[in-house]
Amino acid sequence: MSTASIPTIPHRSTASSIGRVSSAERKARTAELLAKARECPPGERGDLLDEVIVLNIPVARTLAARYRNRGQSSDELEQVACLALTRAVQSFDPERGDDLLVFAVPSILGELKRHFRSAAWAVRPPRRIQEIRPRVVAAEEELGQQLGRPPTPQELADELDCSTAEVEEALACGELAHAASLDEPVAATGSPLGELLPTLEPGFEQSEAVAMLGPACRKLKPRDRRILRMRFYEQRTQQEIADELGVTQVQVSRLLQRIFTDLRRAVGAHAPGGRPRAA
Repeated sequence: MSTASIPTIPHRSTASSIGRVSSAERKARTAELLAKARECPPGERGDLLDEVIVLNIPVARTLAARYRNRGQSSDELEQVACLALTRAVQSFDPERGDDLLVFAVPSILGELKRHFRSAAWAVRPPRRIQEIRPRVVAAEEELGQQLGRPPTPQELADELDCSTAEVEEALACGELAHAASLDEPVAATGSPLGELLPTLEPGFEQSEAVAMLGPACRKLKPRDRRILRMRFYEQRTQQEIADELGVTQVQVSRLLQRIFTDLRRAVGAHAPGGRPRAA
């Protein structure tokens, strides 16, 4: 049976009737179906394995429920768990033991953990923190019930035998599981988050000009670079530059115009498509 022939996951109302089967009945029926599948022709084996999968879907859903409220929808988690169950049934060898779940449960839990490591983070924290966070969440709930108050990071660290810094980082990374929408209202003002963000960072519009002009300025003659430095970095007037160079203010104006033309040509030569940029 290929992955393409995965049986349709039953509706919850149907699954609830399946879920009322006791663990002993499910185990016995599963073993019976697997024994028949081992002995029947390949053409009939697929239907029997499909029945095994459907029979054990409530187990997969129970395992998926352990990971609720961690930034992923219940439906998506159940799909991951049921797919892992399907793969486990397809690869299970009854000759190595008659209890499918001994083999399938670790496979399902492993697939759920891999799903969170690979897909459940909008911003992915270090793998060590990804792995410790579920333990921190579980310990936080258990200790909270025992103490009657939220446990401190130090208490959680003592319970899990890890550092306080790791616990604090694991608690803080919970918000990384999903990205905040720019349309989400901010509690303090009620305005969408996007409206509170600056439209442009200071100096952003000048960043491209600096990147383009830097190489062009370095190719200027030393005298031209000196004139630019006096005019734009030292904020001197044209007359002050003229006095420094021993020329007239009109000559400084013409020198600046010629320098600007040289820079435009140098920048235009490196513009996309080789066409000069507009002045």
